[in-house]
Amino acid sequence: MFTGIIQAVGSITVLENRGGDMRIGINTGALPMDDVRIGDSIAVSGVCLTVVESGGNAFYADVSGETLDRTMLGSLAVHDVVNLEKALTLETRLGGHLVSGHVDGIGAVTARREDSRSVRFTIKAPDELARYIATKGSICVDGVSLTVNAVEGSAFELNIVPHTLDATTMKAYRPGRQVNLEVDLVARYLERLLLGEAAAQPGAGEGITREMLESCGFPVSRK
Repeated sequence: MFTGIIQAVGSITVLENRGGDMRIGINTGALPMDDVRIGDSIAVSGVCLTVVESGGNAFYADVSGETLDRTMLGSLAVHDVVNLEKALTLETRLGGHLVSGHVDGIGAVTARREDSRSVRFTIKAPDELARYIATKGSICVDGVSLTVNAVEGSAFELNIVPHTLDATTMKAYRPGRQVNLEVDLVARYLERLLLGEAAAQPGAGEGITREMLESCGFPVSRK
């Protein structure tokens, strides 16, 4: 588990294809590695990876074909920069929100607008994730815990303050940039919980429907 508070920006040093999987090497920059052991987890731009080798200010991890297909790690190149966060401990301050490091989908930056010293971004999420994104709710973008300012369909708006711009890869975001998205854990589990016993039936993963809400006692307008 992670908090979405980025601890350092690193860079890709190795991308080695291994028969459909990939061995990735990362220079960790200012991230302290003295307490990192083999088997520990580090979030790389929001993707939880397991350390298989480390030394100095670098570590290596194996990335499965599934992860390459579902995240932006498959499109990285050597020297690209990435956000880094070590797994939280029981003594870690939860400054962001609970983040699993399991990416739900890939979004795209559609707009960037300067707003005083901040920057406002609009990001288009995959349509199937729209139901999990709410105004003033939490979302994780490339490993960064952020608050949603506004939602319009499957697009949402973020206001990024100067510190976050300086401490993450977000300062380089421009329209067209693709990003890893992880929706709030609570939203995902709430949807599953509302299914009740129907969760065990085929097709239950299709999400919340009008009929399902009515069966749970929620008033639903049919206007």
